[in-house]
Amino acid sequence: MSLTDTSKSANCLAMSDVLNRIGDKWSVMVVGMLGRNGTLRFNELKRLINGVSQRMLTLTLRNLERDGLVSRTIYPEVPPRVEYSLTEMGKTLQEPIDALWNWTAEHHMSIIDAREIYDARENLAAAAEPRKIAYARG
Repeated sequence: MSLTDTSKSANCLAMSDVLNRIGDKWSVMVVGMLGRNGTLRFNELKRLINGVSQRMLTLTLRNLERDGLVSRTIYPEVPPRVEYSLTEMGKTLQEPIDALWNWTAEHHMSIIDAREIYDARENLAAAAEPRKIAYARG
């Protein structure tokens, strides 16, 4: 199926379905870390991804595995060793995610500056508006 014709409902649904998975921040972080570091264990991933909870990392890995982007290998040891790596399809996301990471690093300060300018302008506009006082009719 080609997604070039965005007027088709099925194409929009397909795009939405895929972007819901690969577009969330934890999925981007997991794919990015596995792409940069290769095979990792759960706790290694958790240490590398700042702010992710154990539950959210578990759900993210499970969903990425379900979608065929991450593979999970369990080794029959005591305690069991579990490793995660990108599948061949998951590896195809490395280039776009690397581009997004590089773009973010390059433009993050400009975005922060733009937010500060916008917020200052909005605060100034709000302060300049006369206050509306609601009078109760008696």
